[in-house]
Amino acid sequence: MAKFFDEIKKQFPIFKGTEWKDLVYLDSAASSQSPDCVINAVSDYYSTTHSNVHRGVHSLSQKATQIYESARQKVQQFINAKYAHEIIFTRGTTESINLIADTFAKKYLQPNDEILLSQMEHHSNIVPWQMAAQRTGAKLKIIPINENGELLMEDFRNLFSQNTKIVAITHISNVLGTINPVKELIAFAHQQNVPVLIDGAQGIKSQNIDVQELDCDFYCFSGHKMYAPTGIGILYGKEKHLEALPPYQGGGDMIERVSFEKTTFNALPFKFEAGTPNIGGAVGLSAAIDFINDCGVENLIEHELQLLDYATNRLHEIEGIRIIGNAAQKAGVISFLLAQHHPADVGTLLNMMNIAVRTGHHCAQPLMDRLQIKGTVRASFGVYNSKEDIDKLVIALCKVKQMLS
Repeated sequence: MAKFFDEIKKQFPIFKGTEWKDLVYLDSAASSQSPDCVINAVSDYYSTTHSNVHRGVHSLSQKATQIYESARQKVQQFINAKYAHEIIFTRGTTESINLIADTFAKKYLQPNDEILLSQMEHHSNIVPWQMAAQRTGAKLKIIPINENGELLMEDFRNLFSQNTKIVAITHISNVLGTINPVKELIAFAHQQNVPVLIDGAQGIKSQNIDVQELDCDFYCFSGHKMYAPTGIGILYGKEKHLEALPPYQGGGDMIERVSFEKTTFNALPFKFEAGTPNIGGAVGLSAAIDFINDCGVENLIEHELQLLDYATNRLHEIEGIRIIGNAAQKAGVISFLLAQHHPADVGTLLNMMNIAVRTGHHCAQPLMDRLQIKGTVRASFGVYNSKEDIDKLVIALCKVKQMLS
């Protein structure tokens, strides 16, 4: 299996150039690198097929439209959505969540209604709901976590009331690596007739996502976490919800007919896709899905878990290491502190040794407050990582510890 992934790494041009040849890239939770097939697909589109979509009668526009809509169908198949029109193209997870928070608030939220979030949420799944609550008089209720970084499920159930209108929760914590029991959460919420939005930014590359099997109402993710370009993302929503919600933005493509007296809106999915879309990004996302399928989703999951297990054991060998987040179910993210040293100092020195990690609060300041820390060093894994990368990280951390002592 190691040789299999060594061959896969050769498909990523950033590791083949002279400037970054020896790079140990451990920041895939922020953004993954892209393989040749994705880069070439985007380049080929702009070189041979670029045109605006949907509105043109000429052949180039029709070809671009076919490619764009086939990308939508590719996403539908990848996450097993029931219909292609349940797939809405956005700029990423953040815009997907904002779209639902804004439109859901307009349609449903009233004073004293309740929105359930967890203590481990990314700011992108906190701030949009805060804004929705401020506009409507609704309020946030927060699901607590234990010392291992796991949701307290009994507390979750007890937070529900007749005013609970939606649950919005991360599939996998970008800080702790915790894999939340989202299927169980969704099932309980549905017993109370409450819809559930899942922030799948980390889940999309670390789990085999089947939205019908999960029965989630909304699932949001970004292309750049799964080897695709930046600036392209997905909002999956059940047809019944998307039909009921009002449009998010106004403009071209989301309209049926416009007069100065009245506008009628287009059918799904175009109702939520105002303006010229990121066609090249959709092409890249489609190619990334092909890449993942060619590698084998289960192979990628197993590879990530093996790296997680190996890295956890190796890091524990370093005296003074404290791993933040020890849930029983984890994905390929490890946050840690090195003795009393500031994460930024550790990350800066690792960078001098050509090791790329993320440092800081990781856009999860409420979680940091809960843990009573300012931030962490975070290593996260992708298809191109190996046990050798982890060994280099451990060696470098030992040097950093000496330098800072």
